[in-house]
Amino acid sequence: MTTTEPAPAPVPAQAGAVPGPSADEVAERVFGSVLAGFEAFAVYVGDRLGWYRDLHAHGPATPAELAGRTGTQERYAREWLEQQAVAGLLTVVAGTGDADGARRRYGLSAGAAEALTDPDSLAHLAPLPRMLAAAATRLPQLLEAYRSGGGVSWDELGDDARESQADLNRPWFLHALPGALRGTPALHEVLDRPGARVLDVGCGAGWSSLALARAYPRAHVVGIDVDAPSVGAARREAVAAGLGDRVEFRLGDAAALAADGGYDAAFAFECVHDMPDPVAVLDAVRRAVRPDGVAVVVDEAVAEEFTAPGDEVERVMYGFSLFVCLPDGLSAPGSVGTGTVMRRPVLQRYAQRAGWSGVDVLPVEDFAFLRFYGLRR
Repeated sequence: MTTTEPAPAPVPAQAGAVPGPSADEVAERVFGSVLAGFEAFAVYVGDRLGWYRDLHAHGPATPAELAGRTGTQERYAREWLEQQAVAGLLTVVAGTGDADGARRRYGLSAGAAEALTDPDSLAHLAPLPRMLAAAATRLPQLLEAYRSGGGVSWDELGDDARESQADLNRPWFLHALPGALRGTPALHEVLDRPGARVLDVGCGAGWSSLALARAYPRAHVVGIDVDAPSVGAARREAVAAGLGDRVEFRLGDAAALAADGGYDAAFAFECVHDMPDPVAVLDAVRRAVRPDGVAVVVDEAVAEEFTAPGDEVERVMYGFSLFVCLPDGLSAPGSVGTGTVMRRPVLQRYAQRAGWSGVDVLPVEDFAFLRFYGLRR
């Protein structure tokens, strides 16, 4: 007599299921995301502890040498060095047969050194994981904001966030912005006026303001921001650069401070999407800029319309929006809650409500992940 096991009951179809990736594809995607997250945090560690900079300055090191030179703990240094070599960011240059790894020496290639230690390089992305780390420290607050409303302000995200933003923008503003402006005649002619007054709304740590002043030595630049630590850092940089007589930094809301009029040009670099009330600020900018002046919004170069799946730029911008920009914007009462992914029709709507007739995309290409918009009277 034989018996047979009963056939397993079929798994019921998911209610409302729609076509999409398989379970294996989703699992692989989640695994890859976690792997990338771990590696980003390891870059954060190497950046914050000075390990990359030490390897670049002093050459290949064993774990003991790196720990001794940087005042850190050898066992952690060894684990980090091994992880970085496995990830392909560091190179093992000696001691490959060392069983316990204590005598292995690790070094940085020229390309890795540029991307991870050179603050003047356009490829310098070591500051980027700082933004991820800033958001990670606030995940409980973010979850609460998602449940009940409100947000997490820029000030609450702390120094990692503000330093990440400043250090990522620094090389682009100092080295790429002057050429971009000179290559756009409508902007260059105004900025090159003798005694031109230039307004920099949402100036942050001031690198955009300093770049404008350096590129146009006859101009006087006024930077405005609501973040006190950033304004303090900007003032120190202006003094260090010898530009304190031509660059002024003010702490406050641009909706009020920009209304003193008489500016030849106004810029808003990567900040309109963060503003609780962008219409009020754009209206203040309109009133502050002379009729024969120019006003420019520089914001994320997102797609013209929502498309899913999206490309890597869209994906990273939604990441910034979920964990940084949208929570920051919604931390202010009555915020419109724009988020990082501000497409042109949204900016057009804000501009028109502020009294501008429209916006035009300016011919500035390959400028980080940013797009230049001219506000039209």
